[in-house]
Amino acid sequence: MVRRPVAWVVAVVLFAEAFGIAALNWFLGVVVDRQDMSLAGLDPDMMSASSKIGGVVFGLYFALCGLVALLVAVRDRPPAGFGRILLISAAVVHGLLGAFAWGLVGWTAFLFMVVVLALIVLLLMTYDSPAEPSDAVPPAAPGPENDGGRDEGGKDEGGSPVTSPPAPTTP
Repeated sequence: MVRRPVAWVVAVVLFAEAFGIAALNWFLGVVVDRQDMSLAGLDPDMMSASSKIGGVVFGLYFALCGLVALLVAVRDRPPAGFGRILLISAAVVHGLLGAFAWGLVGWTAFLFMVVVLALIVLLLMTYDSPAEPSDAVPPAAPGPENDGGRDEGGKDEGGSPVTSPPAPTTP
């Protein structure tokens, strides 16, 4: 099946992305700090610190999403509870980042974000199993113990073996 390899690929991509996002924001914070750049009178030290903190937080978020994907790959079980919510939020984040990347960076960044989005959605969808009602009884085939709705004389009663409940009546 394709489930485990997709989970491994998603885990590796999310770990690489976590490192890349954290490193990029850290680098931008260092650049702002060394250049003493200011944006509309904002404090350069505050801008540098917020860029570094934001990069670390965002990197930890993607690393946590990668850890969930790694656990899915190792256990070969679908993500449940908080892990599933985390992966869904990562898919939404990649969709939004893809939309922004198209306008700000270009189509290659958009393509990367869409591929990661598709991988996360594929991971979530391949572990979904179709709902099977547990109380449904399959119809029995006609045989010696089940005569398929015929009376004792072998005549067809005209009804199905399973009857529907009576229709509600109004006064």
